[in-house]
Order: sequence, then structure tokens, then C-alpha cells
Amino acid sequence: MTAIEIINADRRHFSDFGWLKTYWLFSFSNYFDPRNIQFGALRVFNDDVVESGMGFPTHPHEEMEIVTIVLDGEMTHEDSMGNKTVIQAGDVQRMSAGTGLTHSEFNLSRKPVHFYQIWIFPDKAGLHPTYDQKFFVPSDWRNRLFPVASGQNLPGTVTFHTDATIYRCELDKGMDVTLKGTTGRRIFVYLTKGSLSANGNKMAVKDQARIDIDEPLVLKADEQADFILIDIPSCKGWGYSGETLLGKKR
Repeated sequence: MTAIEIINADRRHFSDFGWLKTYWLFSFSNYFDPRNIQFGALRVFNDDVVESGMGFPTHPHEEMEIVTIVLDGEMTHEDSMGNKTVIQAGDVQRMSAGTGLTHSEFNLSRKPVHFYQIWIFPDKAGLHPTYDQKFFVPSDWRNRLFPVASGQNLPGTVTFHTDATIYRCELDKGMDVTLKGTTGRRIFVYLTKGSLSANGNKMAVKDQARIDIDEPLVLKADEQADFILIDIPSCKGWGYSGETLLGKKR
């Protein structure tokens, strides 16, 4: 099967709260589209800008792997696990909300902060809340798919609890990378800058690709391109097991 859906940037849901300007790529908060709830195990991808001196007050989360990737600026994070950290450009932060936690995020710097927030369903419920954070430099992902967060035991990554991996990549014009293991997986691509082709399908800035293919995925930079790629479980077959569907007489 080959299916590559390119979703143009202008189809994202935009909200302007003054202090927060945000694009929601999936149903979130007061935006609801029953046709756009999740993609595989990927539940949330928000493209956020928070103004200086503002932020998210203390609020709860549970049963979700929450990954924050800062592109520019910094956020100050504080949570009920006792963590108080600054997340800067190049940092990748993960909270496993598990059975429940609370946290706040404020931009205490003098300029806006731009970041992506990504929520992925965990493979197992009832986990104890945990935290992880690592710093990476752009040369790490220059002209290669570089894993920054993963639940697939990849060394050097921020860890989480889903059979998935989040990659960063910046390609020079004319360069390409190939993801070989696509069978039975879903691939999500979000283009931060430049232009990109996904197996020949053209992507412009802030476009997203939702991909189900049983062949290698080749991503080529039509001009210098910077993007996020998420390799996630398809979630096909979620629901009753075969044994349950046999039923039982009482």
C-alpha cells in the first residue's frame, strides 16, 4: 500500500490568544474535528510561540508521553516531580505523565519562544511519572536523520515509553535521506523551513505529510530543508483481541 497525504500549512488550526500564537495540527482544546483526532499513536503536534513574560500556569496531565522541542528562545519548566529546568533552543524534553502530574511553563526571557509540543500515547498505562531532557546541536542532524527522542532503545536519545522515534533533520539543497523500515508503521513529517519531496510528493514550509507505505521513504531537499520526522506505531488492530472476539458463554 502506498499513501502519502500532504496537508498544506493553511489547513492547520490557528489560535491567537495574544500571549500564545499556536497552530494545532490535531484536535486539541476547543478545536475539534472528528476526522483529525490522531495519526497512529501520535495525538498532538502543536507549533507554539509564547510571548516574553507569559506562559502556561500549573495544569495536569496523565497517560501521555509529552515531548517538547525548542527551536528558538527558552522556557522555564516546573513540575510536581520536583523538576525546575530551563528548556532552550536545541533542548528536547520529555515528561511521561503516567498516573498523573502537574507542571507549568513560562517564558521568562526577553524574547518570544518558539517550540513544538508533541504528545504520543504510551504503550503501557499506569506508569510512574518521569522526566528526561537532553541538549543537541544542529550539526547532529545535518544531512542525516538523527534520533532525538525514542522508545526504541536508541543510544543517546531522550527516552519515552512508546515504540516510536522522533528525528530531526536539516538537508542541504539536493541532498536526500531514506527511511527503510516503513512497513506496518506510520510516518509523520513536519517541515520547519525550505521545501522537500517525500517520494516525489512536494512539501512547502509548514506542510505536513502523513504517510502509510510499504516501501522505503526517500526525503529530498528541493532547497535547504529543516524538518521533524516521527516514526510511530500504526495502531491498526487497537481494540478487542482475537481471543476476546471469540466470546464466551456463561
